[in-house]
Order: sequence, then C-alpha cells, then structure tokens
Amino acid sequence: MHARTRLLKALAVFSTGLLAGAFGYGAANLVPAFNSVPIGMRLGFHAELMKTNGITMQATMAVSALSALALAASVHGRARLLAGAAGLLTVSSFLITRFGNVPINGRIKQWAATAPPPDHAEFLRRWELFNDARTVTAALAFGLLVVLALAREPGETPRG
Repeated sequence: MHARTRLLKALAVFSTGLLAGAFGYGAANLVPAFNSVPIGMRLGFHAELMKTNGITMQATMAVSALSALALAASVHGRARLLAGAAGLLTVSSFLITRFGNVPINGRIKQWAATAPPPDHAEFLRRWELFNDARTVTAALAFGLLVVLALAREPGETPRG
C-alpha cells in the first residue's frame, strides 16, 4: 500500500471516529442533560454551544467526508466500496445537520433571546430525531472504516 493511501486511511478513520464520538457523546449525554433542566437554561446553553460547535463539527464532517472519498478513489474492490459508503454516510451526516438541525438551531437561538413558542417541544423533538439520525450515519461510517482498516491487504500473509 502506498504511503499516501495509508495516510488517507488513517485520516479517514481518525476524523470519522472523532465525528461519531462527538455525536455519540452528544446523543448519550448532552441531550438527556438538555431535557432535565428548565427550558430557559436549555435554550441558553444550546445557543452558546452552537457558536463553537458549528465550526468544529463542520470542519470534522468535511475532513471525514473528503478523506473517506479520497481514500475510495485511491483503492480498489471491496476497499473502494467500504470507503465510498463511509464517505457517503458522512456526507449524509452533514446534510442531516445542515437541513435538519441547523434551521432548528436558528430558532433555538431566537427563543433563547426571547421566549419559546407554545409548540417548542415539537421542534426540540425534531431536533433530537435529526441528531439521532446523524449520529447513526456517523457511527456507521466509522464502523465501515474500522472494518477497512482491519482488513488484510491483497498478498498480505497472516502474522502468527
């Protein structure tokens, strides 16, 4: 395997692992915490979190998608299929975020400055569904890249 391909594989696994881990942590820990505090506190914290989260998570999604898709272009056979699927799943995480979570984040920012509307619980439930979906797509992408990283290369002999 070429050094460039190994570097792409490492970058794809690492960045996608960070992405899946961040989304997983949010789903397992932040969302339950959001749901256990008063609504004003939740909205304020959510709005503040999005200020930095938007930058770091978009960068992580971009590196994950681009490295997985570049890896897919540089390998063949089953490896191409796994890397390509991982790249598409990461792009899916981005699209879910951009068109699902981000518009609701904008509303949450407004509500934090004023007051939530009577139907705010429905919007928050939808945000959580989008969050679950992007968490699953990121975790699946990471799993595929781990499988790819652990697979033997053609011609490689087992170590014993």
